[in-house]
Amino acid sequence: MSQKAIKLLGGNRPVDKNSAITVSLVVALFAVIEVLKGTGHISNLLSGLLVPICMYITLAVSLNLVVGILGELSLGHAGFMCVGAYASALFSLVTKDAIPMMWLRFLLAFLIGGAVAAIFGLLIGIPVLRLKGDYLAIVTLAFGEIIKNLVTILHLGVDKHGLHFSTESVAALRLADDGKILIKGALGITGVPKSSTFEIGFVIVMITLLVSLNLVRSAKGRAIMAIRDNRIAAESVGINITTYKLFVFSLSAFFAGLAGVLYSHNLATLTANTNNFGYNMSISILLLVVLGGVGSIRGSVIAAIILTALPELLRGLSDYRMLIYSILLIVIMLFNASPKLVALRERFSPKNLIKRKKAQKEVQANV
Repeated sequence: MSQKAIKLLGGNRPVDKNSAITVSLVVALFAVIEVLKGTGHISNLLSGLLVPICMYITLAVSLNLVVGILGELSLGHAGFMCVGAYASALFSLVTKDAIPMMWLRFLLAFLIGGAVAAIFGLLIGIPVLRLKGDYLAIVTLAFGEIIKNLVTILHLGVDKHGLHFSTESVAALRLADDGKILIKGALGITGVPKSSTFEIGFVIVMITLLVSLNLVRSAKGRAIMAIRDNRIAAESVGINITTYKLFVFSLSAFFAGLAGVLYSHNLATLTANTNNFGYNMSISILLLVVLGGVGSIRGSVIAAIILTALPELLRGLSDYRMLIYSILLIVIMLFNASPKLVALRERFSPKNLIKRKKAQKEVQANV
């Protein structure tokens, strides 16, 4: 990006108060949960949701970079998550004996899962990001479905002769007596170490938040938002449209890959289906972004926490569970999108209330 563009976009700025509030809220929530866990005041149901909540926060925030900050509609986020999940699970399984230190193996699994997903994001983004709107959404959706279907039919094994691939069956691998099956097609990968914990998930969430918030406030972030607001005007001041689009797309895919690592190492068996890596998952992640507010990082965090925990917490209500869930979704959408409610929310926001109080004090002082 040219120096002229940097000056027009305002140069580098420190993280604003809203970013600090977002990070502080997440840290405070983590501290509260840790205290509750330590004192035994957290149920097994909620304890089991902690890692998925961290995963969904990472997915929602990373997708918001593409949808909210870049302004492009992507429906292939579950595909990048799938790539990261399978790459990291395969690495952990293969190096289980070679790298006995679990923390080192898990750290390398995160790096590999995120890196492989980022590479796929770059490779997919080069031809795809020339498209816009519905066309981009359709192509990214197709990518997610292709990835899911490929790993479903893939059989992979290893023996003294090397790796063996097949799309037919395990028998078609023709492994030697010392051979080991790594991927069993629709049965997925079994024996993945369950290394994911809430503390590790919190670290991944904090990395995602800090990188995303700092990106938004940086000169690069304002260049990306300039592309979103007016592509022609952004290009006229020297902003490289293709470079920034690929950067955001790859970064978003990288964090989706990290979420996939959390997911794959939280299960004994990793399989690919519509609900976890297919169309439904991509729409669910997009729903978190929309309900939290497109472009709002804090909104994505809040929506991910509420919408992940709510269905399970309402499970005891039996037949009324989905009714209450649907009503709350409608209320959240109205709260975020209704012009009157948005204006009312801004009017009574703490920032505006403080401004009005200061103005009233100044008026009284002048009188």
